[in-house]
Amino acid sequence: MNIQTLEQMKQLKFYGMHRAFSEALQANSINYTNDELIAYLLQSEWDDRHNRKIERLTKVAKFRYKAFMEQIDYDPKRNIDKNQIQRFNTCEFIKNKENILITGSTGVGKSYIASALGHQACSLGFKVIYFNTNKLFTKLKASKADGSYLREINKLERQDLLILDDFGLKALDNVNRHFLMEIIEDRHGKRSTIIASQLPTETWHQIIGEQTIADAILDRLVHAAHRVDLKGESMRKKMTKNSKFTSQMNQLLTLHLPCSI
Repeated sequence: MNIQTLEQMKQLKFYGMHRAFSEALQANSINYTNDELIAYLLQSEWDDRHNRKIERLTKVAKFRYKAFMEQIDYDPKRNIDKNQIQRFNTCEFIKNKENILITGSTGVGKSYIASALGHQACSLGFKVIYFNTNKLFTKLKASKADGSYLREINKLERQDLLILDDFGLKALDNVNRHFLMEIIEDRHGKRSTIIASQLPTETWHQIIGEQTIADAILDRLVHAAHRVDLKGESMRKKMTKNSKFTSQMNQLLTLHLPCSI
């Protein structure tokens, strides 16, 4: 009877319940009461489905970094408001359809924080997608040529959180300007967007170009957005220095260690 039950669980795709029931049948398993066993099976199935959903959402998002909120460095030199970042942890900004703008010089950790926020959103069940801005524009131009543009734009619109990284590395041409306008217009007041850029927001008007469109985009994007302006030394340089220091210390320790016989 148990074998038949296990097979039915597998056919119904109750994988978490199947695994938990298999473990409960082992000789050294906890002696559950009926109520406890039902609760254990249901919780195992819920956990399994939740974890698989997070894995699926994370895979679809295609983040640049495997980043987590708990690993963000709050060194005072970085100018990070820890309370602000921890408030983002709840993803209330997504529920409220608010934007986050992350700025700072190259290497200070903009992409990492954006990716960490994206991973956190996935863990809470939100649909997220990450793009290097220039690569997104290239993809949209290609979609214009093969007739899939509307599908791509609709896909972006459906995401609870869109992350545009490395915004402003190139001034926008007329086509990319209209791409950005359509993306922001579709999401304004409906979905959240995170933009990470090396350039301060005051210069975005020049990057976008064409005053009327730039005004329209920035009015929808910047108004009432949360801002994170990172400072300090490049995190990449810092990590390289730490790595070299660790390597040198290991070499010194090796030189002074007594030989073992």
